[in-house]
Amino acid sequence: MYYVRVGVFSLAALVCLSLLVVGTVAIIAEVKGTWHWMIHLESTVRYMALFISWLLVALAPLVAVLLYGRWRWEA
Repeated sequence: MYYVRVGVFSLAALVCLSLLVVGTVAIIAEVKGTWHWMIHLESTVRYMALFISWLLVALAPLVAVLLYGRWRWEA
């Protein structure tokens, strides 16, 4: 169960860092206000959406396994 927990926390941390990157680029694009940074924002959102979707594909079953394992061995 230790490795499942480490995997869940690692993937969740990657999701949080990805959202932080998108937010940072969004703030820079808003402050700069140029079309150049808007293009960066659009491409960053597109790539991060793909990255986060694959992270969630791996994260959802791991969370289910972790919750089942905690329920099974805690009871």
